[in-house]
Amino acid sequence: MTHPIIFDTDPGVDDAQAIAIALRHPKLELLGMTTTYGNVDVEVATHNALLLAQLAGREIPVAQGAAAPLVKRRHAPPAHIHGANGLGDIPLPAVNRQAESRSAAQFIVDTVNERPAEVTLVAVGPLGNLAAALQLDPTIIDKVKGVVIMGGSIHEGGNVTPVAEANMFNDPDAAARVLTAGWPLTLVGLDATHRCVLRPSHMARIEAGQGELGRLLAGSYAFYRDFYHEFLGIDGCCPHDSCALAWLLQPELFTTARGHLSVVTDGAAEGQTLFAPEGRGFIEERWSTTPLVDVCLEADGQAISDWIADVLA
Repeated sequence: MTHPIIFDTDPGVDDAQAIAIALRHPKLELLGMTTTYGNVDVEVATHNALLLAQLAGREIPVAQGAAAPLVKRRHAPPAHIHGANGLGDIPLPAVNRQAESRSAAQFIVDTVNERPAEVTLVAVGPLGNLAAALQLDPTIIDKVKGVVIMGGSIHEGGNVTPVAEANMFNDPDAAARVLTAGWPLTLVGLDATHRCVLRPSHMARIEAGQGELGRLLAGSYAFYRDFYHEFLGIDGCCPHDSCALAWLLQPELFTTARGHLSVVTDGAAEGQTLFAPEGRGFIEERWSTTPLVDVCLEADGQAISDWIADVLA
């Protein structure tokens, strides 16, 4: 079975790895990429998405979207993690393609309406584009095949605050709208992605198998790996965004639970994702009033990391 997808992204080193999978995997039909601020400014994200498709020799529509959060003050991009250019500050070739004239939100709405019940939205950055698409056309809730979100954390704790994962923290108001919209949704958060480590041996295989694109992935990986070694003490990197595609194609490698999600939108816990398991009672019902979704709580990290390398080698 082939999965037609729109990939919503803020590339980003781990985004680039995931985009390479989306461009390469025979069971993924990449209908387009929509870009958002997050790891980088949105203009840089759009440039990088166009470049990655170009290096893969693919003509993929790229539509630029959210430049800032819906409500909160925007934080500067984390150049110490992804580099100022989002790809480890390695030299990049010129881009000879242009983005769509349509906005990211309009591209999502148009594409879902053109192919009802077929399209899966895979979002691996802050969720402003999906929130804007819902504002443009709420009926897409019933027309998408599914929504896969890389973001959030249930038991793992946060990576940019003690409790919040970066994509949720960057735009908690958009996240609150998207995660509770009522469409068929799976959250692939830090509980799964922190189990996965893309090792230098994995990247060596990827570099050898992807030509010019492989050299870009390896060069940007070196910068990202240094960050992970310094801050988490691991030799490699967590391939967060690739895990969303791994769930779509290899769901048996994940442990999921069904329940109700909500997102804290202000205060010290801003961006925290709260999960109330289906059927479990709490002192009040308020945590269990949102629509049911699926959440990844565990993953076979070694198998997923090996799968990423196998796909790209």
